[in-house]
Amino acid sequence: MPTAFSYWEKESFFTYDIIIIGSGIVGLNAAIQLKKTVPTLKIAILERGFLPSGASTKNAGFACFGSISELIEQEECTGLDGLALLIEKRWKGLIKLRCLLGDKTIDYQCLGGYELFKIDDIFLADTCVSKIEHFNRLINDVVGANAFGLANTKIGSFGFGGIGTLIENQYEAQIDSGKMMFALIQYAQNLGISIFNNCTVDEIQPEISGSRLLTKNGNFFCKQVVITTNAFIKDLLPDVDITPGRGQVLITKPLKDLKIAGTFHYDSGFYYFRNINGRILLGGGRNIDFKAEETTEFGQTEAVQQALEDLLKNVILPKVNYEIDYRWSGIMAFGKILEPLIEEIKPNIFCATRCNGMGIAIGSQTGEDVANLLLKRL
Repeated sequence: MPTAFSYWEKESFFTYDIIIIGSGIVGLNAAIQLKKTVPTLKIAILERGFLPSGASTKNAGFACFGSISELIEQEECTGLDGLALLIEKRWKGLIKLRCLLGDKTIDYQCLGGYELFKIDDIFLADTCVSKIEHFNRLINDVVGANAFGLANTKIGSFGFGGIGTLIENQYEAQIDSGKMMFALIQYAQNLGISIFNNCTVDEIQPEISGSRLLTKNGNFFCKQVVITTNAFIKDLLPDVDITPGRGQVLITKPLKDLKIAGTFHYDSGFYYFRNINGRILLGGGRNIDFKAEETTEFGQTEAVQQALEDLLKNVILPKVNYEIDYRWSGIMAFGKILEPLIEEIKPNIFCATRCNGMGIAIGSQTGEDVANLLLKRL
């Protein structure tokens, strides 16, 4: 530890019962659940960035549990019962988030969600339409009746170009991801949880009574560690089966008389867009070059940005003059198994990762689940 630290600093700031690595939605919810359950716990969160890294403050703010084309693919992976459990976790995760912070705080708006299909994409459109009743029956008892329905009559009102089929999800909503994360951070701090930003954990050294976390800011000690860095987890646990996925995003300048309201999925969920403060936020395109987007490096590529701009010009706003304001990217974590990875990976070292692009929906539940797993060891 650097000699510049005072005795008081060494005694009070570097030793904890539990340290959580990563201040995203999963890490903050884990810390909150731990502190609310055992208020005497001394808990710190170490965050590599000035703001939460990864995707928690960089996503599109979709409060969703999956479009029909996505659910079809996921059912093939998990089976009917497995998919039902996944949807239930996503839905309950959204409810937990809303109950914890309040709809007004996170700007929760249930404007409905829509999946768009091109006029010439008849096979996929017909397949998804044929599955409407199947998925409505599957989620009726969890989400509510008649979640999905055909909404072709709304295509014209939204002003889309080249779209032949539109499927609506009446329960899908949107939130403000920035307000959500700001509120989660405040909530954690009000409970007495310490958060240290720009503090990258370079190594975890197991010791008899806990773990020592090495950082350039000093060495921390704790009895138990929770790693919630999602796609960046391989920096500390290289053997974890996680594939990073970069999501590139752009946003327009405010538009006059914007007709589009809601959350929208396109091309089997690989593209997504929504309205926000009179703007259109659009992201996706990972499927153009999966290998190039399997990275933890932030940034944009010409191919993906061109695809986003083409979609914006030809499909979303075909008769509207607009300007792109700015662009960014977020890093998600994917795996062959769709459920989050939550386990005690080593003695007193826990991990919660692999949200598979559903961090808003499943992040709160994932954080609570890893906290409860740790609490069993206390």
